[in-house]
Amino acid sequence: MNIAEPPVESEELSLNDPSYYINRELSHLAFNQRVLAQALDEAHPLLERLKFLLIFSSNLDEFFEIRVAGLMQSIKFERETRGLDGAHPKETLAEISRICHETVDQQYEILNQTLMPALEQQGVRFLRRSQWTREQAEWIEHYVDREILPIISPIGIDPAHPFPRLVNKSLNFIVELDGNDAFGRDLNYAIVPAPRSLPRLISLPEDIGESGYNFVFLSSMIHAHADKLFSGMEVKGCYQFRITRNADLDVDVEGIADLARALRGELHSRRFGTAVRLEVADNCPDELTAFLLNEVGLTEDELYRVNGPVNLKRLFAVPSIINRQDLMYTPFTPKMPKGLSRKDNIFEALAKKDYLLLHPYESFTPVIQLLRQAAKDPNVIAIKQTLYRTEDNSSVVSALVDAARNGKEVTAVVELRARFDEEENLELASQLQEAGVVVVYGVVGYKTHSKMVLVVRREGDNIRRYVHLGTGNYHSGNARLYTDYSLLSADPVLGEDVHRVFQQLTSMGKTERIKKILHAPFTLRRQLVKLIEAETRVQKEGGVGRIILKCNGLTETKVIQALLKASQAGVQIDLVIRGMCCLRPGIPGVSENIRVHSIIGRFLEHTRVYFFANASPNVYCASADLMERNLNRRVETCFPVEQPALAERIRNELEMHIQDGQQRWQLKSDGSYEHVKGGEHPSAQQKLLAELSGYNVGKPNGS
Repeated sequence: MNIAEPPVESEELSLNDPSYYINRELSHLAFNQRVLAQALDEAHPLLERLKFLLIFSSNLDEFFEIRVAGLMQSIKFERETRGLDGAHPKETLAEISRICHETVDQQYEILNQTLMPALEQQGVRFLRRSQWTREQAEWIEHYVDREILPIISPIGIDPAHPFPRLVNKSLNFIVELDGNDAFGRDLNYAIVPAPRSLPRLISLPEDIGESGYNFVFLSSMIHAHADKLFSGMEVKGCYQFRITRNADLDVDVEGIADLARALRGELHSRRFGTAVRLEVADNCPDELTAFLLNEVGLTEDELYRVNGPVNLKRLFAVPSIINRQDLMYTPFTPKMPKGLSRKDNIFEALAKKDYLLLHPYESFTPVIQLLRQAAKDPNVIAIKQTLYRTEDNSSVVSALVDAARNGKEVTAVVELRARFDEEENLELASQLQEAGVVVVYGVVGYKTHSKMVLVVRREGDNIRRYVHLGTGNYHSGNARLYTDYSLLSADPVLGEDVHRVFQQLTSMGKTERIKKILHAPFTLRRQLVKLIEAETRVQKEGGVGRIILKCNGLTETKVIQALLKASQAGVQIDLVIRGMCCLRPGIPGVSENIRVHSIIGRFLEHTRVYFFANASPNVYCASADLMERNLNRRVETCFPVEQPALAERIRNELEMHIQDGQQRWQLKSDGSYEHVKGGEHPSAQQKLLAELSGYNVGKPNGS
């Protein structure tokens, strides 16, 4: 690699210049646009391309529920602050509106003109009303009479029935009527909420359609038979719509005696937060859309006319219904590391050496095995674990329950405020408490986002600690979809550090000295900045500085400014940032030595890894992204990978991502991303699949 000459230092160069930074929200949108672009990439199997389009839809929902809602709220309450890029929230909202309207139009164009025709060629059809045969229409009418009419509840709009409170993101219909009802009321409009208990996508019987799979949307059925809901009245039009609401929970943690009870109360209000977006069918008349906008308190800027279903996420059910594996990624079996199989004693294995696992290429099972064996081992006396996200019927949770019932001292730090998993975590906490687990909700004002397991085992006259530290959650489903590192170790210093972090989380005491682990909100940001500054000094003194950082987001000001200073000194910096990146690369004299990459592929890149060439140790893995919330307002852990072979392995895997010639996007200085495709280097994910799991990539299915 050619090392650029360091620019001449200038005292006048201010790192507060807004032109050095990219707007956080627009960077977030750019990530979602990269996800949507996968729906057009024929390197992915057909049903996987559909999934990418639906992931974009889901991501955009959350973007409006949280990010757009936050901007709108700051303007409403006059709490506007300009971001690093200098943009006012009103300016940002206007640009968001422009980009989202263009991108949503593109999304439905991809769905209607590319994916649905391609699916139809594979025998997967989504039938419009104009395509129904007589037999299909009769079956649908019978379905409506049997399944829909008994439970649907139309709501006429009059002084006694004002516009109803509609649940966030629920499917609804506005119906235009003519005539008088049984009470003589002259109703113009009615609202029909789609029953939440019914599927949004109905598969027709095989004997009344072409071979393959024939689907009908619930919305089409209701449209076709809206007249049955309003006997004796003329239905002039029926149009689907959906309201997106502010879904960020507003729990004032100060003064709360029972966080769980307060959170349960707030969860209900999330369903009925302030409206932030209105989606309507593109054929809905202007008069009706104006009525809806007025009722929900929005303007034309927040109105999205869509050419298709407003609730696209319901299409996630399609792959499981049709079971066409030839149109999906070929399954693979994650590799089980030697010495950590189900038959092996995991404590004996960890006593000999540390194990580093990269999921999903390598199995998550050893993490579960650590807990299962600890639950049964008579020498294990205590288990402590943080839980941020998990799943139903979790093997991890089952192991903790078994351990408590077997008389172990089990402590679980459950983060109740894990966004959109709050309800599940409340139930998880109750389940654990009923089994005798000591449940702690972390520290008021700080989310517990660290991923730690501590097993305390009596071995002769000694106490030995075994730990798991990870970059991802204790969710076995995510471990098949997200890339994350796991470190399993019996290192006594690391074990003592994890013990001290748990003490901070569960007790009231001063911060104790921690030797190896960097942890937020205390030492992590400061030490990362010091590591960046150390590379800068090496470069200035005639050495070669080198930094590689890989995470999900880079928005924290002090870290960004430290990187800019390093670049000015000539340090070569590669940032592999999947999502938001507020640092603008490629500015002469400022960030010309910084390259920003983003990998979008089969797996969601979730690892947080930090490499500093001249540090010792020089490789760290973390639960934290380089964002304000992670470094300042969360409990996070960042742990060194000290064994040379494991550190070198991570370094090589980082280089694979930097050199990816198939799935890598590179951030340009104008803030746009360029797809770097067709290079000589293979996809990093495909290479890791082949090397770590033995998976034979070959050609994608259904491409």
